[in-house]
Amino acid sequence: MTVHRRFHAIAGALTALALLAGTGEAQELKRYSATRQFHGEVRLNATIEFAAGTLDIGAGAPSSLYSMDLTYDASRFQPVNRWNAGQGAVTLGVAGLERGSMGVSGNRPAQVATVRFSPQADLNLSLAIGAAASRVDFGGLRLSSLALETGASDTEVRFSTRNAMRCTEASFRAGAASLTVLGLGNSLCDRVTFEGGVGSVVLDYAGVWAADMELQAKLAVGGLTLRLPRSLGVTITTERFLASFEPAGFTRQGNRYTSENNATAARHLDVTLTTSLGGVAIEWID
Repeated sequence: MTVHRRFHAIAGALTALALLAGTGEAQELKRYSATRQFHGEVRLNATIEFAAGTLDIGAGAPSSLYSMDLTYDASRFQPVNRWNAGQGAVTLGVAGLERGSMGVSGNRPAQVATVRFSPQADLNLSLAIGAAASRVDFGGLRLSSLALETGASDTEVRFSTRNAMRCTEASFRAGAASLTVLGLGNSLCDRVTFEGGVGSVVLDYAGVWAADMELQAKLAVGGLTLRLPRSLGVTITTERFLASFEPAGFTRQGNRYTSENNATAARHLDVTLTTSLGGVAIEWID
């Protein structure tokens, strides 16, 4: 099974788990903490599996390779903390208990997880998020690659400062979700891929660009908004002619749209867009 399919299956399972009807029993909230000291590790392969609740991810103290502070519903969920020293890999988060009813009462349990990573190790991060409100800020981190899968979630990803290293790829897969990614120009990712279902998605390319970038986006019936700096040269190639897609500031030739400043721009974004019933909007930003 490929990495994308594996995390798509995990995210789907987490969403289904979080949305099942509860038994009516009250939440039994407990606290859990996990941390590992930094001992000169060059790279960290991290996976976060979070079924439901509120998730906050960001940079932590340089002396701590990773840490997690968790408040969780012990009647339905359990902490996840698996460290593999041989692979330099950790899996963190919260998963459902293997018992008869694993649902949650109300729309979202009062679970809160705060996860922090050291700014000293190169970070390969995979996220599988169910029914959660998630805030992720990569400012101050050395992000090498990212794979994010969401279910019925509200997720904001932010590159608040320029990435400390080159990122090879950032991939996003969203189901019935709201996803906002801010500051992709700061990510230094060579390639961004997005695949969406029926949610609302914003990809914002503000930031300090260091090189040209590529975006491959596949959209079903949701809505995608691209926020693009005016100084950026942009080429958009669609799989087929989209009658409702006539973005301002572009010239069209067949299924190819080119920004008016493309020939003179210092940095370029090459977009490949595939959509069936989804709507795509372009917003120019200063």
